[in-house]
Amino acid sequence: MSESSRLTLGPKPGVTYPIEVIYCGNCSMPIEYCEYYPEYDKCKQWLERNLPTEFEKIKLSDETSEGAGDEEKKRQKRGGKGMMKAKKKDDGPKQVCVSRAPRGKKKSVTVVTGLSSFGIDLKVAAKFFGTKFACGSSVTGDDEIVIQGDVKDDLFDVIPDKWPEIDEDLIEDLGDQKR
Repeated sequence: MSESSRLTLGPKPGVTYPIEVIYCGNCSMPIEYCEYYPEYDKCKQWLERNLPTEFEKIKLSDETSEGAGDEEKKRQKRGGKGMMKAKKKDDGPKQVCVSRAPRGKKKSVTVVTGLSSFGIDLKVAAKFFGTKFACGSSVTGDDEIVIQGDVKDDLFDVIPDKWPEIDEDLIEDLGDQKR
């Protein structure tokens, strides 16, 4: 019976109900969690303008935590699609390379590289190849598309038709390669 005496039903003493949660106008999270948001400085500015009493509480807690550690906090940036890094464009030779690689004993895949040097989205190109040749196609690596089946010869006609900025002379056949 000792466990039931510790667990009491009903409201906790010293707490007013219903509990009100104050949300930040910048990040739309409760203000206690603003410090974990990547743009914490903007949240502070919003609090200072709109809720000065809550800002004072946060300001005091920041000062006490800074005194404990002199190192500056490193904030982790949110990942995902919103924070994608811009890929560096190489000024090297613009050329599309097409090769065939064996897959198992009798089957093969076609590997296309160099499309990103022309500014072509590889996911869109892989989707196009998959629908065009009625097969599986995927992006592997930085600048490589793998198409299931041997469609190397057809690519010399399909690529210049779809993307006119790529001339047939810029497509190089590397032949059969080991994967």
